[in-house]
Amino acid sequence: MLGTSTRTFIAQACALPPVSLAAAFDRAVSLRRAGGKEASRALKLSAIDNSQLERAVSAALLPRADELDDFRPGLHSDAKSAVVIAARAVEKSAQLTPEQYALLVTPFVVVGLDVPFTPAEQRAHGGSSPSPDGSEGGVG
Repeated sequence: MLGTSTRTFIAQACALPPVSLAAAFDRAVSLRRAGGKEASRALKLSAIDNSQLERAVSAALLPRADELDDFRPGLHSDAKSAVVIAARAVEKSAQLTPEQYALLVTPFVVVGLDVPFTPAEQRAHGGSSPSPDGSEGGVG
């Protein structure tokens, strides 16, 4: 079963407007060349977990398929890919270094989505840590 943080992330990411989902996908593609591909490969999900995650993202985005593809052809598929990759990072953040985690969730941080802390960040800061801008919140 997917964790609460992952389910929340999926719901929030899939509710983003088309312009934000397009920007997140474009950023994910650019970061893939900067280590995102290797970071994504570091994640090991069971077949059951991966299937649940992909079904949750598909179910959330399917009702918006026409809206997304009207905004930009192929955006429905692009958004699904970007959300699935970031959601895997949220679900299995303990398997990633902080740098790998940041690479995989940054596409959504830059469009204004708060993402959960990694377990190491939670331990280091007693459950909450400041974001880079000094405010309280998740990565970003």
